[in-house]
Amino acid sequence: MSQLKITTLLLIFVLHSFIAHSQSISNSQIDSLVAVSMNLKNNVGLAVAVVKDGKVLHSKGYGVKSISTKAPVNEHTLFAIASNSKAFTSAALAILVDEGKLSWNDLVIDYIPEFKMYDDYVTSNFTITDLLTHRSGLGLGAGDLMIFPGGGDFKIDDVINSFQYQTPVSAFRTKYDYDNLLYLVAGEVIFRITGTSWSDFIQTQIFNPLGMKNSVPIVDRIESQANIAIPHSSYNNEITEIKAYDGGELAAAAGGINASVHDLSRWVLMQLNAGKYGPELSKVLFSEARQLEMWAPHTMTGFELYADKRTGNHFSAYGLGWEISDKKGRIIAEHTGGLPGMLSRTILVPELNLGIVVLTNSDPGRYAFYSIPETILDMYLGIDKKDWITELSNYSQLQEKEGDQVTTAVWKTVEANKKIKNDFKNYIGTYNDPWFGDITITEKNGSLWFTSMRSPKLNGQMYFYKATTFAVKWEYTEMPCDAFAIFNLNEEGKAMQIKMKGISPNIDFSFDFQDLNLKRID
Repeated sequence: MSQLKITTLLLIFVLHSFIAHSQSISNSQIDSLVAVSMNLKNNVGLAVAVVKDGKVLHSKGYGVKSISTKAPVNEHTLFAIASNSKAFTSAALAILVDEGKLSWNDLVIDYIPEFKMYDDYVTSNFTITDLLTHRSGLGLGAGDLMIFPGGGDFKIDDVINSFQYQTPVSAFRTKYDYDNLLYLVAGEVIFRITGTSWSDFIQTQIFNPLGMKNSVPIVDRIESQANIAIPHSSYNNEITEIKAYDGGELAAAAGGINASVHDLSRWVLMQLNAGKYGPELSKVLFSEARQLEMWAPHTMTGFELYADKRTGNHFSAYGLGWEISDKKGRIIAEHTGGLPGMLSRTILVPELNLGIVVLTNSDPGRYAFYSIPETILDMYLGIDKKDWITELSNYSQLQEKEGDQVTTAVWKTVEANKKIKNDFKNYIGTYNDPWFGDITITEKNGSLWFTSMRSPKLNGQMYFYKATTFAVKWEYTEMPCDAFAIFNLNEEGKAMQIKMKGISPNIDFSFDFQDLNLKRID
């Protein structure tokens, strides 16, 4: 019997089992659901937790932490949760609001006087809430090359200084565009108020009280013998181990946490109890008023007057560190997270007292991080069954295929044009972008070479593509991120400026090459 038929039969069995047990789920059903997903072969390891009515119903690991060691994942295995860290940042600020040290509507410049946006009005009116709600007017992932792919020498002062040089794509507070760097500023606000780093504050004010004993706020606090999942890339249908992303303290407030489903169950229980935790919920991390503020829609991302027939969904929005939507008359608070080789998702349904967490160490891994929790959520909400695993697996493969077609065509053009001679001296030089810093174009072994002075992983050989455009093949290969470098020449044929953009349509938005404006400085 073919792999596809086996997977399909397993899925039919699982889905019928779900329908037969409406509004409840057993450990064996979750095991079966995971088995279907793992049977697709592109998942290395994952962990699942389900919390319901104040109890942890399921907390378990599957697969392996590493294809090299074959060590199994368990409920205590640490995974990078990436942007699921943002809810911890908003919670940290909520604690300070409860303590009277901060207001959501306080101006950022009251705490960070040197903070400066692209416009004086925006600068003088930018609030703490604006840091958290992706409505700054800047584009998707603007400035993320300062923290992606990691290993750069940028500091928080560089980030704070960068926004004035970014070009807005919309008017302030009128449009949603996901942002990471402003969460770094939010982390700095915590430091300016408390004198404590974001990572120390998360550790002492959230992890320790909740008993999240194995979790760490930044990678360099992971002990050498820790129970940790290794990230894997599963692009091109090949699974390879890759190095863990390390953005250090700089990137931590946007996506630095490593945690287990066991520890995140404690976090979810506290969230569902409106900030209360401990024996008989006798302790309070933050007040119910702060909880409601974090889950309130602040930036609309979608609205339909006539609800989706299957889910009853009318709207989607962003709160404070949480994505907010409705399904079948219930409010959903959730978030996803993604870093090289790591994908995760957290879902909360307060009215059902339900929480779901799925962590994975393979990217894209047939999108198991999304299909598994979505299937569980559908069951609890009584939504008509849908084959999420097959649908998202097929989507993942189609997306990868379409991206491969684009990149293959580019490199075929490079190969066809490799005999065309270029006068390298017209391109060689140093170029500067005001927020990204200097890059150099040099000749190396008969080819042009791109070197970033501040982000050392972004170095690579440049191949002539056509006209004044070169394709840059980075030495960094943990995610598909090769880019075009398009030179603008003066009347003498000398390059004076470089504009860039990603080659693959599947490039992660954090490789925001299109935001660079590199101008010759020598």
